[in-house]
Amino acid sequence: MVLGTTTCIGIQNNPGAEFKSADLEDFNGNHGLKSGSLLNSSANIFFFESDLHPGRLMKLLEEVTMIKNKATFLPRAVTESMPFSSNKFFDILKLFSMDPKSARAKMMKQSIENCERESIEGEDKYCATSLESLIDNSVSRLGKNIQVLSTEVEKETKTGEFTISKGVKNMGEKEIVCHTLKYPYAVFLCHSIDKTDVYKVPLIGSDGTKVKAIALCHKDTSTWNPRHFAFQFLKVKPGSVPICHFLAKESIVWVPN
Repeated sequence: MVLGTTTCIGIQNNPGAEFKSADLEDFNGNHGLKSGSLLNSSANIFFFESDLHPGRLMKLLEEVTMIKNKATFLPRAVTESMPFSSNKFFDILKLFSMDPKSARAKMMKQSIENCERESIEGEDKYCATSLESLIDNSVSRLGKNIQVLSTEVEKETKTGEFTISKGVKNMGEKEIVCHTLKYPYAVFLCHSIDKTDVYKVPLIGSDGTKVKAIALCHKDTSTWNPRHFAFQFLKVKPGSVPICHFLAKESIVWVPN
């Protein structure tokens, strides 16, 4: 079992010190941006499964190739001794000496609410507040013979234009996807959604940079909110076609070996 480069493992002396007010990737697929700005974006935020072929030009958001969240894990014994719930939110703010009106406090609250939200139909969801819980929960669901996938970038790049090269590989639909949340220490929201295929997608940037990206294709969107941004972006209706998107570099995917 190998952990991908997405995960920074360590302990900060002051977990809140490096917590920045960066964009929060929400679970409507909006990558922390407002829908209006995404509608005006030229990036391939969502795309069709038929687009995953060599020669296809893709314009990526910088979240796909850059890590913005540098929060590190705390030991499970430490995180389990600290509150992590909406009804204890003011205690949490006191613990990290944060202004309740600050942007950081707002994002922390949203992260906790994402963890507390009800699962959608066909979704198995949990939040991991430590490396130990991240591994244990994934092993309990997929078994011990698993691997972690994350986007690999050959070198730092500012280009947003990439072309799919040969070697697109379907890794199957048995998966657990884990997204980083904005919090003073590392917290992952992990979920598995029925009828979702995982793809490894090799890309070459306009500057020659090679990227091995991870894409998800959701084959059944019939239960999604009709106002989900993906339907606006692709101009399709729920359940009509599979909808795909690249994962942010900070996200990881557990799949069987």
